Amino acid sequence: MAGRVPELHDEILAAAARRFAFAGYKGTSLQDIAREVGCSKAAVLYHFPSKEVLLSELMAPALAVIRALEDSIAATVGPASAQRVAMEGFVDLAVRFRREMALLRGEFRELLESPEFAHLEQFADRLVDAVAGHSDRPAARIAARVMLAGIAETSGDFDDVSDEELRETLLALLRGALEPTD
Repeated sequence: MAGRVPELHDEILAAAARRFAFAGYKGTSLQDIAREVGCSKAAVLYHFPSKEVLLSELMAPALAVIRALEDSIAATVGPASAQRVAMEGFVDLAVRFRREMALLRGEFRELLESPEFAHLEQFADRLVDAVAGHSDRPAARIAARVMLAGIAETSGDFDDVSDEELRETLLALLRGALEPTD
């Protein structure tokens, strides 16, 4: 980042996050972001060679936590442990990165086509499997998928709720919707 102005870099990231949350990723242009920051599109491109790179940097911290959660789930022994680790890890992710999850509303499937996010589809399948307690019962898998999608879709809607209260509420809902694995 030699020669780049860190403040402008951060302002561009913040403006992109606001624009993506408001108009969606596809509905936001680099010119929209530049206009909000009060700089030229060329200045935005100086800091971020493309809109994809900008989104990737915005999502990098969340993606690192997702990779750590994948490792934690894989390291567990037994369906009950995997279910607990997956539920708690995903809720923690949703609470901590509620703003970033809101950025992806309605566009998640399309973003999976991007190389930076392609691994998320396999992660989602493994997460559903763990939250369902590795059950082959359709009801368990359906409940897990619906609950996880609902959490991902709505966690950003509760700015007036503390992280602790949101976490406890989401975990209680997950536990209530899914049968514990013995």
